[in-house]
Amino acid sequence: MSEHVDMGAFIAGYLAEADEHLGAANKNLGVVEAAVTKDEASPRAVRELYRSLHTIKGLSAMVGVDPIVELSHVMEAVLREADRAGGRLDRPGLDAIANGLCEIDQRVRALAAGSPVRPPPPAVLDALAALERARVEPRESGLRPTVAAAEVWARLSASERAQLVQGVSGGLRAVTVTFSPTSERVAQGLNITAVQERVQRVGEIVKVVPRTARADQGAGALEFVLVLLTKASDGDLVEAAGGEGSAVAPVFVEEERAPAQPAEGDGDLEAQAGQAASPHESVVRVPIARLDDALEKLATVVITRFRLERATADLGARGVDVRALAEILAESGRQIRDLRAAIMRTRLVSVAELLERVPLIVRGLARTAQKLVRVEIDTGKAELDKAVAERVFPAIVHLVRNAVDHAIEPIEERRAAGKPIEGTVRVTCFERENSGLELSISDDGRGVDRAAVAAKAGRPVPESDKALLALLVSPGFSTLDAATTTSGRGMGLDIVKRATVDDLGGELSLFTRPGAGTTFTLRVPLSITIVDAFSLTCGPHRFVVPVSVVDELIEIDPARLVRGPAPARACTAAPAFMLEHRGAAVPLLPLEAVLGLAPTHEPGRRAILVRRDAEVVAFAVDRLLGQHEVVVRPLGDPLVKVVGISGSTDLGDGVPTLVLDLGALGARLAHPMEAAA
Repeated sequence: MSEHVDMGAFIAGYLAEADEHLGAANKNLGVVEAAVTKDEASPRAVRELYRSLHTIKGLSAMVGVDPIVELSHVMEAVLREADRAGGRLDRPGLDAIANGLCEIDQRVRALAAGSPVRPPPPAVLDALAALERARVEPRESGLRPTVAAAEVWARLSASERAQLVQGVSGGLRAVTVTFSPTSERVAQGLNITAVQERVQRVGEIVKVVPRTARADQGAGALEFVLVLLTKASDGDLVEAAGGEGSAVAPVFVEEERAPAQPAEGDGDLEAQAGQAASPHESVVRVPIARLDDALEKLATVVITRFRLERATADLGARGVDVRALAEILAESGRQIRDLRAAIMRTRLVSVAELLERVPLIVRGLARTAQKLVRVEIDTGKAELDKAVAERVFPAIVHLVRNAVDHAIEPIEERRAAGKPIEGTVRVTCFERENSGLELSISDDGRGVDRAAVAAKAGRPVPESDKALLALLVSPGFSTLDAATTTSGRGMGLDIVKRATVDDLGGELSLFTRPGAGTTFTLRVPLSITIVDAFSLTCGPHRFVVPVSVVDELIEIDPARLVRGPAPARACTAAPAFMLEHRGAAVPLLPLEAVLGLAPTHEPGRRAILVRRDAEVVAFAVDRLLGQHEVVVRPLGDPLVKVVGISGSTDLGDGVPTLVLDLGALGARLAHPMEAAA
């Protein structure tokens, strides 16, 4: 009697694996598209794309997601033919693969949401089937393999051969490095896996070919031939392969024309896909709930340390010698900071991986809008906390969608304006010095029409980009009269503002020029859980301010103060002063009065300067208590959400301390009318 197996238990793992391989597939699809545009081959990208789909097909078959199995199978056939052709794919093939990936992505999302997984659209299957036998022969290279490399050459697929030829044409050396494992080398930890890792640092490994070693090395002995492209010297390669006993030899010699390459059998690519090492094989997948639990426990340790610090200070005030205890406290502080950094690193996700789906989204939107749009992504090595990434990604997608739907002009309009018919959407990001990330989404489209936006909103024409943004982020605002498949439902840029500014305490800015394009810039914190912060007092009240929002701390010199104009509407109880700082007049507002805690007639002794969109506002406080690592607890109840307060924390005495968002307060006070809008 067979036992029923509940495949639902494997769905979570399947979704994680499928998402990773879809991300890799989208990345390699972008490489293939760039090669198709230049009429070049992309053998490695085609092969990697095939491997991703092969893995997705196998995983989907295991959990019984037949529509994805069917899609992956016909897409494999197209890529198999492209691999036989040396890594060449034409435009129809590229479009068919892109459509297939989009359909797979939709079905993975449906499975994750618990929705039914629909069968593949017949039109997509028909388009892929029609391309299955399409083949483009590789171009002749003018190179031939050496006699010594002939055995290895015969074991390479057409795409691997094309990859070597392409690399040599690009100025690299195609060489073989022979590694013979011995008992002495194995004892030193030098096996083929270690050698691959070392050689990968100095070159690009195309294939590793095992073969029987020479008779003098012992009966049945194996050696490994690493075929690679590199700029490294023979000496560096020998050292990477374990030193003496390793040999380096060229793969090619030049001749007038290259010998014809026989077509490879269907089994070759299948075998490569099955043997290919996963790019995530050294990764341990951990549910985010476990990381949250570890962070929660660290937060408890941080608060306990605050309590110990306060108790030590009390003992010192009573005359007890606490020098030894103070040293232990200082050391524990460093250790907790290191532990915090280690845990936070485990929560970081690559921004490049976060944005892997963006090209596929742009391709689908452009096809629907009948426009030509190219997407460029430049993220470097930037990383972001998982919680922040999940909140900011929908905002990025919304801005990209707007760029394609609203900003990029139709082909004829771009041609009439003297622009390239293909529009460009560019996503860039870099880490800022104050532990934040800056993301920009720009386009080379028509720009934002201020008059049209003002007319639609029933407001005066905004004179600045800041005022224009205030109109665009109004809830429910849309420039379209009727909804389309992608826009016009009243779900406007207020979503972006809510995610970036309200939820994350970040900033959103706009730069636009008619006919030249638009850039939206999002500035968000790398993490929103445990942050470095200053503690301060205003009268009897104590607050915390994240270090990331503070531009400068200064002493207030009463001689350099002048009475300012009428106070801002948002803080009528607070008399406004102007502070002379670095040759400029900076508004100085008593923080206690701004928060409506008590009327204040004179500012405090210290000032916190906050820069918001290039404008500086100073907040006067009584005392700065010090800098700490604090655990920020968000205020989830909408009834207690107030502009300028981003959460609460515990400084060790059990009394909740409010965490202030002085950036938001500064923006509201500097531009009360825009904040009201």
